[in-house]
Amino acid sequence: MAVSIKKAGLVVVPTLLTLGNGACGLGSIAMATLGRDEIGETNAIFYAGAFIFLGMVFDGLDGYVARFLKQTSKFGAELDSLCDVITFTVAPVFIMLSLTDVFPLRFLWSVGVLFMLCGVLRLARFNVELVPDDEHDWFRGLPTPAAAGTLASFAVTLPTVQELLAGTTSEGSRQLGEQIITLSEYSLPVMTFSLAALMVSRIRYPHVLSQMIRGQWNFFHLVRLIFVVVALITVHELALPIVFCYFAFGRPIALWFRFIGLRVRGLTLFRQSQPRPQEDS
Repeated sequence: MAVSIKKAGLVVVPTLLTLGNGACGLGSIAMATLGRDEIGETNAIFYAGAFIFLGMVFDGLDGYVARFLKQTSKFGAELDSLCDVITFTVAPVFIMLSLTDVFPLRFLWSVGVLFMLCGVLRLARFNVELVPDDEHDWFRGLPTPAAAGTLASFAVTLPTVQELLAGTTSEGSRQLGEQIITLSEYSLPVMTFSLAALMVSRIRYPHVLSQMIRGQWNFFHLVRLIFVVVALITVHELALPIVFCYFAFGRPIALWFRFIGLRVRGLTLFRQSQPRPQEDS
């Protein structure tokens, strides 16, 4: 009897972790919309982003715990997606709305709705295409946690940028902070739109954590690791948006340049293969 009770208690652990993910999403929305009056605008936006990262921790743990306890089920997969909708498709929209107001509100809401819809489609497609016992080394389309983390990273670094503006550092640092704020306000809606498109795309993204755990290291993993370390050393907290933007937009940009290179090469070969007009004798 004691063994059965203990086993039943372990069964509920993955479910609690998944529900913790959904609770983090609700906490993020609450901070972005209601927390300003209590703890201030900067702190509210910071905690809104922090809740999303905490939700990413819960989202990463529930699957591993379920597989470790051999308690994977269709119910758990569906529950995971429902909580992901809250944390990774809805909550980031409120962060984007909190960080920028230079565009008309109707436009910002349209971009936010598009992000949410593409995130929901991404999760639905993932569930339909899910193969049992798949190691998930690669994703088709940008994963919703990565898209949400990209937007949340700007919220988490907001206090650091505010310190640059506080005048306690050099004039150059203050100007840097102003430039970061201005650039973020104008680029975030465009970035949100781009992230929405990448979520429903067919671009392959690596499951970095899964590959590292199984020891599937290669040269590109080493390059990414060096990039992250250098970014952390040079710009500290500001490295977070850089790292997430690199993961989200690095592969599409590389594929685009590869496509352009192939087109140029193909056009060059086509021109070289064409017969030259003969000169009149």
